[in-house]
Amino acid sequence: MTVDLRFREVHGYRRALRIAGEGPPLLLIHGLADSSETWLPIFDELAEHHTVIAPDLLGHGESDKPRADYAVAAYACGMRDLLTVLGIDRVSVVGHSLGGGVAMQFAYQFPERCERIVLVSSAGMGPEVHPAVRLATVPGAAGTLKLISAAPVRHAVLAAEPVLRLLGGVGLGPDLAYMMTRYARFADPEARRAFLRTVRGAADISGQAITMLDRSYLAAELPTLVIWGDRDPIIPAAHAEVARTALPGSRLEVFEGAGHFPHHHDPARFAKVVGEFLRGTAPARYDRGHWQDVLREGRPDAPAASSGT
Repeated sequence: MTVDLRFREVHGYRRALRIAGEGPPLLLIHGLADSSETWLPIFDELAEHHTVIAPDLLGHGESDKPRADYAVAAYACGMRDLLTVLGIDRVSVVGHSLGGGVAMQFAYQFPERCERIVLVSSAGMGPEVHPAVRLATVPGAAGTLKLISAAPVRHAVLAAEPVLRLLGGVGLGPDLAYMMTRYARFADPEARRAFLRTVRGAADISGQAITMLDRSYLAAELPTLVIWGDRDPIIPAAHAEVARTALPGSRLEVFEGAGHFPHHHDPARFAKVVGEFLRGTAPARYDRGHWQDVLREGRPDAPAASSGT
């Protein structure tokens, strides 16, 4: 199946997306500096049983890159508005990395529209994150991004990966080649500016600033699947256990040997695990009175987020 890009206008901005299949809607949200292309290895199989919608987030891929709000909450609103334009009321959501943070924010802001959630190497479980993300938040990062976008520099980084791993484990492991293709987009000044606005809305020099741990109790009745690679160099695999513990009733699937992109490492297994989860769980149903009661009762004791360094 060929899944070509389509375009819709929302709030005057062009949004790129891929959509295919028939059945219950499934929204796929990519991560930082990525695009809907990341889902192509598993798109066809998921589209056999679902209407799969994979947008390029604003500021990413082929979507417009305006001077705008790139906070996680704004992205969640953007997902609601895009789904409304498409005539889709309720979805199950799969979010990768930053997209996991957006997925959780979507479920929090619009619980009446979220049926299930799958978190893949998700942001929001603690401050720890790869040093490259932290460095992108400091002054002067734009120049570094422009430099990395040059083909000779990207090739040099690929060649230096073994040395980087030896010098303190700052390499990107099995994900490096793919991520270097993403960084090529930073040759575009608008893409660089959008990336920096996004990353600075989610992290600072101390690490991730967004968190879902203070509101995770609200997901007690939301079917949740957590997927992580045990060799993730971007967001530590230890965050998978934090997520499993913080999200009551969630399931955890660890991909041995996978890095930050388990859907690239083993697409067949990924699609199978997600498909079985979607078929084997009943969609959450929003009850306003129950939601109000839970909020009034407040957050019960929960595992504390680890302190960043």
